[in-house]
Amino acid sequence: MNIKRTDTDALNATLTIEVSQADYKEKLDKILADYRKTSTIPGFRKGHVPASLINKKYRTPILVEEINKLIQEQLNKYITEEKLNLLGNPLPLDQGEIDWNSEDFKFDFELGLAPDFEVDLKGQKAITHYQIKTDDETINKQIDRIREQYGKLTSKDEVEKGDEVVGIFRNDDEEINADATFPIDKIKGKANEKKFIGAKKGDTIELNTKGLFNDDHDLMNMLKIEHDKAHDLDIPVSFEVTEVNSREMAEMNQEFFDKLFGPDAIKTEEELRERLREDAKKQFAQQTDQKLLTDITEGLINDTKFDLPADFLKKWIATSGEKELTEEEAATEYERSEKGLRYQLIESNILKANEDLQLKFEDLKAYASEQIREQMKQYGHNDATDEEVDQIVARIMQNQEEVKRMSEQLQNEKMLQFFKTNAKLKEKEVTYEDFIKEAYDA
Repeated sequence: MNIKRTDTDALNATLTIEVSQADYKEKLDKILADYRKTSTIPGFRKGHVPASLINKKYRTPILVEEINKLIQEQLNKYITEEKLNLLGNPLPLDQGEIDWNSEDFKFDFELGLAPDFEVDLKGQKAITHYQIKTDDETINKQIDRIREQYGKLTSKDEVEKGDEVVGIFRNDDEEINADATFPIDKIKGKANEKKFIGAKKGDTIELNTKGLFNDDHDLMNMLKIEHDKAHDLDIPVSFEVTEVNSREMAEMNQEFFDKLFGPDAIKTEEELRERLREDAKKQFAQQTDQKLLTDITEGLINDTKFDLPADFLKKWIATSGEKELTEEEAATEYERSEKGLRYQLIESNILKANEDLQLKFEDLKAYASEQIREQMKQYGHNDATDEEVDQIVARIMQNQEEVKRMSEQLQNEKMLQFFKTNAKLKEKEVTYEDFIKEAYDA
């Protein structure tokens, strides 16, 4: 068997596999001989069917199967030995009808090659790493929100300033029919607020979405519409009032503390503030880290320049799924997935250059153990033994979906720490509200 590679350019190549009779004859003859021994054909005794009849009936399908196996084995072997970094799988080139009565065969395969490139983290422009303040004002606002959440709710007939209303937003043309609950202080402007004050259960208020809420995100949530649509939306809506409630803040006492964190976990307002401050730091860190990872990923995709074998990949996408796609469908899918593919190649490049980032089985076990211990602590089990944890880890490691999920999480954490150490960052301290506006309202 002879295999020859011809490079079209740096990203595309053709692999030609020549199969001679010597490559398959011994195996083919043995299979046909076995068929002759076991085949039952009317008019002939078992084991005495003429070889010519066996050949006529079975030779071609057996030959096709054996050559396909042979080609696949040799393809895999060649790719491994030559250490080819391929994108997608080899695609057979159309060679028309194959004459299976021939002795020798030739097959051509199209290859898409991964590009060579360098990743320059230091050359990127500085990425903002947000630090969210956990100052007294932030904690005070959080305590007020929690006290409102756990406060006493009293039903009323008429809306007054400071009340909470429940109702339905409607606009038939835009197919809006959305249940909503909000405090009156979320409404923007005295003119809009005046429409609500004095309204009774069953009343319908006519409004306009432009400038209706202080925050466009509230409009998005209340009307159940997409983020982009909420900005600058200017349409009439009606609001049917179905409930009116006043909310009295919960008292800062032991009953309130116990509802939040369990019996006697918190005993004073100062302890509550410290607990909320620590929890906020963890929660904010998760959000700012995710934003940092997203921004660095986007920056690397945009700044790391390399070409891809786009035409090859579109052909591969068209034929690799359960259903074959048209050229147009494959082109659309390629455009949708191109950024993800580029980042996979960038991440692979970084991992090859930094062995300590590559996941090991021991790392995954340790990560699973840590997660399990944290979960057990949340349920009050603070003294779990190593044996208990190891048993749970062993069960988890047998679940492929769970292993995949944890592997992705751990790899992301490793990459995040690598970026924090090696990328150009600029720290920026902001309030949580400003973080939301800057990070997600661009």
